[in-house]
Amino acid sequence: MLAYVFWHWRRPTAGAADYEAAQRRFHAALGAAPPPGFVRSFSVAFEGAPWAADRGEAYEDWYLLEGSAALDPLNAAAISASRQAPHDAAAALAAGGTAGLYSLRQGEPVTAPAMLTWFAKPDNLPYRDLFAMLEPLTGPADAALWCRQMTLGPALEFCLHSQAPVALPASVTPVTIRSRPVWPE
Repeated sequence: MLAYVFWHWRRPTAGAADYEAAQRRFHAALGAAPPPGFVRSFSVAFEGAPWAADRGEAYEDWYLLEGSAALDPLNAAAISASRQAPHDAAAALAAGGTAGLYSLRQGEPVTAPAMLTWFAKPDNLPYRDLFAMLEPLTGPADAALWCRQMTLGPALEFCLHSQAPVALPASVTPVTIRSRPVWPE
């Protein structure tokens, strides 16, 4: 599974309730008329990410896809047909955004993660050892490990979605962010 991840933040003149309502309308329109390869989407609000809104209030949308072949259809679908007006309304309220591409490495996707734990692989730790150390954290149904693809995106290499805080190995320095669901509600 692949995820197109979009971080965005609202204009100062846009109220949070209006901005989030516009985001929900877009996600609902996308879900009602999904492009080929689209699995589902979810969106969370958070604060404190160095790569989004100067650590201020921001949003993170995850578009889950069957694979990379679904990227072009998603890109075209977002701004066409029944999805165009909700997309344009949401985009008009946004002050900025950036995106990345992540693949699911362990666990199952979490639709509304309460915790976003971002981290980089320690230099002296082979990937196989890192994955083995993280396996106990992703075994439960409410945790998923995502890995950035081809260094596409401003965020750290890994993101662990969970419902509760997780204790990572001592060699890993995380950026842990609490989130709240925006879509689905």
